[in-house]
Amino acid sequence: MKKSILFSFVIALIGFAATAQQTVRIGYVDMEYILENVPEYQEASAQLEKKVQQWKSEIEADLKRIETMKQELANEKPLLTSELIEEREDEIKFEEEKLRDYQQKRFGPNGDLVIQKLQLVKPIQDQVFVAVQEIAKNRKYDLIFDKSADVITLYAADRLDVSDQVLRSITRASNREELETRQEKRELLRDEAKTVEEDEVVSEREQLQEQRKKEREALLKERQRVRDSLRTAKKNEYEERKAKILQERQRKKDSIEKAREAKKDTIN
Repeated sequence: MKKSILFSFVIALIGFAATAQQTVRIGYVDMEYILENVPEYQEASAQLEKKVQQWKSEIEADLKRIETMKQELANEKPLLTSELIEEREDEIKFEEEKLRDYQQKRFGPNGDLVIQKLQLVKPIQDQVFVAVQEIAKNRKYDLIFDKSADVITLYAADRLDVSDQVLRSITRASNREELETRQEKRELLRDEAKTVEEDEVVSEREQLQEQRKKEREALLKERQRVRDSLRTAKKNEYEERKAKILQERQRKKDSIEKAREAKKDTIN
């Protein structure tokens, strides 16, 4: 759907320009290429990958533990009463359900992996959006699209690629944040002004970035609060269920023990 809409829009724009005898300037960015060349994104991606491997290791360990429980039950079944067998089976089911919940929490459609990937990409997307707006305005582009998005690109000339310009813009913004003195900022602005290909820095852009940064931080805090609340609720539910299972197990054991004692007294 997105492909056909964009394609139709491009054709319509070119057709309108041809009718009006005007030149249409079209460019594109490669989001994948940009992400590969932003150090902050690569570092954060590496940290996320470590978390993913840790989550997978935890899941594998739980799977092995549950499999061991099943094997032990199979080996001991001939020696157990039907009540104890049922109790052990309930415990296994409970552990399996807990593991499924954990898998969904980490790798489900709304799990931690999806959320944290979005959190990684969003700041870069915001910076790309701002940079593209400036480049389009300063260079008078009529259309700039994302080559790596869900669009069929049969051919794209390298001269239309503005990805490196976007990267330079993002790098400059990052450098400005790291500067500590006004003198260094003035020197950087003078260096930028010397290059024709680089865009003019405006205070509105910095204000927009600061506003979006605050909005992202507030959103992240709210998401963290919701996740912590859900995690606490699930933990409490798990502890309650575990306590009930243990109580029921002890009750059954006491009942069986009383029955055995009564049987011994009858025999004696």
